[in-house]
Amino acid sequence: MIYTFFRTAFLTSIFCGGTMMKVSKIQTKEQGASILLLKVIVCIIAGLGAGIGTGLAGLSAAAVISPMLITFLGFPAYEAVGIALASDVLASAVSAYTYGKNRNLDIKNGVVMLGTVLLFTLVGSYIASLVSNSTMGSFSVFMTFFLGLKFIIRPVMTTKELQEQKTAAQKFYQSILCGIVIGFICGFVGAGGGMMMLLMLTSVLGYELKTAVGTSVFIMTFTAFTGAVSHMAIGGRPDIPALILCIAATFTGAQVSAGFANKAEAKVLNRVTGIVLAILGLAMIIVKLF
Repeated sequence: MIYTFFRTAFLTSIFCGGTMMKVSKIQTKEQGASILLLKVIVCIIAGLGAGIGTGLAGLSAAAVISPMLITFLGFPAYEAVGIALASDVLASAVSAYTYGKNRNLDIKNGVVMLGTVLLFTLVGSYIASLVSNSTMGSFSVFMTFFLGLKFIIRPVMTTKELQEQKTAAQKFYQSILCGIVIGFICGFVGAGGGMMMLLMLTSVLGYELKTAVGTSVFIMTFTAFTGAVSHMAIGGRPDIPALILCIAATFTGAQVSAGFANKAEAKVLNRVTGIVLAILGLAMIIVKLF
């Protein structure tokens, strides 16, 4: 009788243990599927938003992708920046092609700025590897929001006449100075220079909006490539599925929005871009605080 009792208890424990293991495996699979679905949704939304910002106003994909990956998916800031810069390459290239086709691209002065930008992109990328995730993540989130407000409250409405009044020497030295600032920002926060480049090109160099955007995305094609390579060389291989999703979504958004931007009025471009960035930035700030 004692033998029968222990035999029954032993078999029961095996059965219950096996059942619990099966339930645990099912729960693990369900959690894995939920995480994968969340990653797909966030990457697509981030990519499309970034592509729209790139095509409309020459903003870097990192202004949207980096903070979204950091805030919603918990990516390390350095890895998120690398993915954002890689997404920026094709998006900026297709946007530059569209603006150039519509004669809204200043290649001559853009090339002068490019060399300095590339050099200081490497410097900024190295320094970024020494900075904490929270510092970089918070910077990206708040810059997204405040840049959106800037476009809504004070849109860029400069004209080509202001740029034409400057001498070649003025343009040359101003391009170098702007290149230093833009390149460092590109490498440090993964902005591809986008968050500051448009402001520099319109406020310092005096470009009108569409030419500023076209020149910005032309330069960002190269700065983003350099920044992406340096980030991956220093930080290692990023999350490949997230990288592919972000690149595809950003390219699509940029291609469509660049076509629209070359036909729209400057004031409309400013307001639309500002609203999109402000909403995204505010949403990410709320998530980080609560």
